[in-house]
Amino acid sequence: MITLAIPKGRLLQQLAPRLHRVGFDDSALNEKDRRLIRNNRDETARLLLLKPDDVPTYVEHGAADAGVVGRDVLLERGANVLVPHDLGIGRCRLAVAAPVGFSRTHNQGRPLRVATKYPNVATAHFAARSEEVEVIYLGGSVELAPLVGLCDCIVDVVETGETLRQNGLDVIETVCDVSAVTVANRVSMKLERARVQALLDALASP
Repeated sequence: MITLAIPKGRLLQQLAPRLHRVGFDDSALNEKDRRLIRNNRDETARLLLLKPDDVPTYVEHGAADAGVVGRDVLLERGANVLVPHDLGIGRCRLAVAAPVGFSRTHNQGRPLRVATKYPNVATAHFAARSEEVEVIYLGGSVELAPLVGLCDCIVDVVETGETLRQNGLDVIETVCDVSAVTVANRVSMKLERARVQALLDALASP
């Protein structure tokens, strides 16, 4: 049986039609069900329903043969996994945002303070620009941080930008484009390559 790690939440709903194709019915995809492991109809594959941040860890360490995760999470985790497909769903971007009218010169010689759920990505982004920053990790409500003086700007996922606009923030630069990708455990791809590849190819088909 092939084990597939899938993030709970909005991405699961976008994946549902593709998961139906590989034998998972609606009851297996019902998020109100508290079971964390769901099998497909012919018992050839099972899902692990996880928090998005945990998907790369389960795949890297072999608790799952493969999975689906946002590229933002994969970049932040730096997991040692294969990335066979970009699924083209869950499209958004990681961006630097700041209060309207923000100027990089206003921090008076101190390092730029950046709040984010993505400290590794943010650090790498600013290091590539040779820009000195102080990165502050936040688990949520990142948009609030510059409004109360915790930081100068944020690095966060942006879809429509509406949340930023409603909180007086503007995107000032894009870090990278993001979409959902498949990931695979390196050992599984050696020992069970045909079965794992077939499952991921089916998920990659629109």
